[in-house]
Amino acid sequence: MVHRYDFLVIGSGIAGMSFALKVAKEGKVAIVAKNPLEDANTYYAQGGIASVTNPWDNFEKHIADTLDAGGGLCDRKVVEKVVREAPAQIRELISWGVDFDRDETGNFDLHREGGHSENRILHHKDSTGAEIQMSLIDAIRRHPQIDVYDHHFAIEILTQHHLGQVVTHHTPGIECYGAYILDQQTNEIDTFLSRVTMMATGGIGSVYQTTTNPLVATGDGIAMVARARGEIKGMEFVQFHPTALYHPGVRPSFLITEAMRGYGGVLKTVDGKEFMQKYDRRGSLAPRDIVARAIDSEMKERGDEHVCLDVTHMDAEETKRHFPAIYEKCLSYGIDITRDMIPVAPAAHYLCGGIKVDLNGCSSIGRLYANGECACTGLHGANRLASNSLIEAVVFADAAARHALPLFRHYPFREDIPAWNAEGTSSPEEMVLITQSYREVGQLMSSYVGIVRSDLRLHRAMDRLNILFRETEDLFHRSVVSREICELRNIIKVGYLVIKQAMARKESRGLHYTIDYPDPDPNSVL
Repeated sequence: MVHRYDFLVIGSGIAGMSFALKVAKEGKVAIVAKNPLEDANTYYAQGGIASVTNPWDNFEKHIADTLDAGGGLCDRKVVEKVVREAPAQIRELISWGVDFDRDETGNFDLHREGGHSENRILHHKDSTGAEIQMSLIDAIRRHPQIDVYDHHFAIEILTQHHLGQVVTHHTPGIECYGAYILDQQTNEIDTFLSRVTMMATGGIGSVYQTTTNPLVATGDGIAMVARARGEIKGMEFVQFHPTALYHPGVRPSFLITEAMRGYGGVLKTVDGKEFMQKYDRRGSLAPRDIVARAIDSEMKERGDEHVCLDVTHMDAEETKRHFPAIYEKCLSYGIDITRDMIPVAPAAHYLCGGIKVDLNGCSSIGRLYANGECACTGLHGANRLASNSLIEAVVFADAAARHALPLFRHYPFREDIPAWNAEGTSSPEEMVLITQSYREVGQLMSSYVGIVRSDLRLHRAMDRLNILFRETEDLFHRSVVSREICELRNIIKVGYLVIKQAMARKESRGLHYTIDYPDPDPNSVL
């Protein structure tokens, strides 16, 4: 079946849905989500969204904090754009129904997180992402110009390659005409033709064995664009959240928000000793890259499997009021955070790189935009400042919409795109071939491409990944397409990009730390 839409949005988080709401006033929109709309990284964002909204804060402070966290690799034009446009986008989120917590005077109840010099984090208790996600879903469901295709999986974007042309990284004028989409309920592969496509598929956390991301975060959009020969950048900068709840065997790991350290939580070793002051003058409020490496170092030196976050010195009722979801989750594991220290360990959390885009959200492929965690805007540089990602998504959704709306009617549908060809394929003989390979990718990425890296580890990871790549490509071309084989194919592609770009960076900077090149390179660029 062939579907035709002015705008095709692949992904259901804040990046895709806010773009859809902005362009639906002038065109017909399809949102494709491989799970229900609720199951996106946005939903699990506990901490909040950063914006200058109070009189004692200012844009210059927020800009300086972002640049400092980014390790010298942020694009200053992008930083200024996001910071200065943030307040207007906060107002639009509120107009869509998002409810941010306020104090008794009616002003925003602002939190502070690591790396921020002021309280500027708007939040909804400790479930800000869920509040934003559900509010946007309500707006999406009510909009007559937006069709939602949940339980649909994007396999490939459509380019000249599907018209018989050989496409390389040097081919000029590559364009995106839509995507092949698998209906997971019928197992049919439909052709979605679009004038404009927005890639908003989120992060890559499931490439790692331990992650705070929902298991849908398999880097699908990045892998699709890379296979279409689009430009991918900054993949070596994988942010490991310092404080995921340590509970072996549970995947994904439950996130203990950074706001808890801003609230007054202190990191301690298992025997109750503070340690962050050894690593940074800001102590437990240091940026995430510093905190994650410090925890990793303490765990390795002591032989412990976790450290602890202590909020037992804070007012118990206040703690429960600020962090109700964390309190209940920990209590379900027998941990009363008002009396017990919380066992925590780093877990893969956020990708600062991705599909390279410009100030308008345009990728290197014509008619294709990217936004959210799958995009590399240049805002985060070598390390994301806490709570900057959600505001980045709405600012760039606005930029992409403003750029696309005057142009989209000039883009014709490519009616000559052939239907998906499944000739000569059969169902995979054993699912174990997919599940075991998936497990192997996570193990090698966590073991060799984690918080601390080395040339030896990276080369070993690449050697193992090349074997898995050859096996999986052979299986993909012989098998009837399924979500499982596509996700495996995607995490292998993303793992390859992370390793390749980590190998190319002969320095330690931000989130990328290698024992072979422990110092930053003064000539480094993103």
